[in-house]
Amino acid sequence: MKTHSPIKRRVSRQIMVGNVAVGGDAPISVQSMTNTETCDVAATVAQVRAIADAGADIVRVSVPSMEAAEAFRDIRAQVEVPLVADIHFDHKIALKVAEYGVDCLRINPGNIGSDAKVRAVIDSARDKGIPIRIGVNAGSLGKDLQRKYGEPTAAALVESALRHVAILDKFNYPDFKVSVKASEVFMAVEAYRLLAREIDQPLHLGITEAGGLRGGTVKSAVGLGMLLMDGIGDTIRISLAADPVEEVKVGFEILKSLKLRTNGINFIACPSCSRQNFDVISTMNMLEQRLEDIRTPMDVAVIGCIVNGPGEAREADVGLTGASPNNLIYVAGEPDHKVSNTDFIDHLEQVIRQRAAVLERQQAELDEKLILKSSN
Repeated sequence: MKTHSPIKRRVSRQIMVGNVAVGGDAPISVQSMTNTETCDVAATVAQVRAIADAGADIVRVSVPSMEAAEAFRDIRAQVEVPLVADIHFDHKIALKVAEYGVDCLRINPGNIGSDAKVRAVIDSARDKGIPIRIGVNAGSLGKDLQRKYGEPTAAALVESALRHVAILDKFNYPDFKVSVKASEVFMAVEAYRLLAREIDQPLHLGITEAGGLRGGTVKSAVGLGMLLMDGIGDTIRISLAADPVEEVKVGFEILKSLKLRTNGINFIACPSCSRQNFDVISTMNMLEQRLEDIRTPMDVAVIGCIVNGPGEAREADVGLTGASPNNLIYVAGEPDHKVSNTDFIDHLEQVIRQRAAVLERQQAELDEKLILKSSN
């Protein structure tokens, strides 16, 4: 699988969210946010685990009250993935979740209140090694900025963000990341481009309130794609009115398409036409559902006919090319064997899993060699 990306990423300061590095030369992390009632610990833990099982590096949890903060303590004790607490206005909630082991505070310093309250939060964060995320949203700009600009604009988002940054600078706290989100793609893209020139901290990318699964996916792919192509972005969250697990899947697909991250199978599949020798669409639907658990980076080509099939299969780890009377399966770019063009899904799944195991073993051996080399 070709994993090198031609994109030259913006150089940013690195922070640690739990055990996940964000910024610097770290891979772009993917995160999502729970939509359960945080005080329902069992439901929230189940969703955090589902999001993490989908591959998310970081999960955010809303903590709107002290009751939710107490629930957060129980949630933190039951999950391994780094957790971000989303907090607004009340600095006491921030202090409480910091005590309970939060990995990052999503909190805007300018909304906390007095310098004493801000200092208390920053002192706690500094003491416990907790980074802060400044999160600016076009839908919640300050009233003075709304009057100044008349409406949400990229410049207004950046001015708001820099006000919060100035507060952290005042207290000499550089371990933070920033987002400037809007639901309007061009506004968000311009804001991030402007902000990227002003600070060296990591940037958290997102098109906020992007919409439902289909529309939100498209808007996010377009907006984040433009920014990522510019080398901007250190962690991403796809905001969909859908299951948070879908946000993680979309996030990884965007990164995989730009060769910025690998996670599981990259499918190459034709849209199908009358030349197909098997039902490509139903085959793809079944393969995607069955193989979601595979995390090994690999390419799988599923092409319905012999026009483009052999060429795509030769470039893939596993390839299926439609032919008559039997389809042809390629492994590691070479023709391997034929299979009936009916009732072949179980067999193809087995071939893919076997190839994934081989690739995983090869990567483990390579990693071991690199470790031995570095220690000598």
